[in-house]
Amino acid sequence: MKGSLRVIGGNARGMRLKTVPGDTTRPITDIVKEALFNILGSEILENNILDLFGGTGAVGIEALSRGAKFVTFLDKSQQAIQTIHSNLATTRFTGQAKVIRADAFTFLVTNTGAYDLIYIAPPQYKEMWQRAMTLIDGRPKLLTEDGQIIVQINPIEWVEKTYLNLREFDRRKYGDTLLVFFERSAPDSHEQLI
Repeated sequence: MKGSLRVIGGNARGMRLKTVPGDTTRPITDIVKEALFNILGSEILENNILDLFGGTGAVGIEALSRGAKFVTFLDKSQQAIQTIHSNLATTRFTGQAKVIRADAFTFLVTNTGAYDLIYIAPPQYKEMWQRAMTLIDGRPKLLTEDGQIIVQINPIEWVEKTYLNLREFDRRKYGDTLLVFFERSAPDSHEQLI
């Protein structure tokens, strides 16, 4: 299963991608990836994306294949970084990507960019998605005004939480994968009066 990773749509459709050695990453299945990009549709076009726990780079590369403008891939594993570089070279998207070896949480605190889409698919069962969401909630300008965050986790990891600056607007379950969609919440009337 791990060896069958591929791009399923767009310009690089059918190209095989390398996987990260070992079991530290959880590559997205073709079924979930297809569903995700069917939901996003043309919204992905010209997007500036942050793939926060890059892993193999499969999600960001799929986005580039389907017309995203630029993807910043982040991972702290050297093996993951090498895999992402290799997969970008294979699909010829190196010029539309930046690959950074860094801690995701440090990056969220220090980065000043704004993204149309932030994809969060961290290692399982470590509550890392909650920490990432809390940091983004504290710095909502990491997300463009119409931007969105997509969290990919196992359903058993889900915890209901209320955020000050973000709101959930969709949730989809595919077997043992849950995709949760967030956007910036509109300022309330009190904030608009200030």
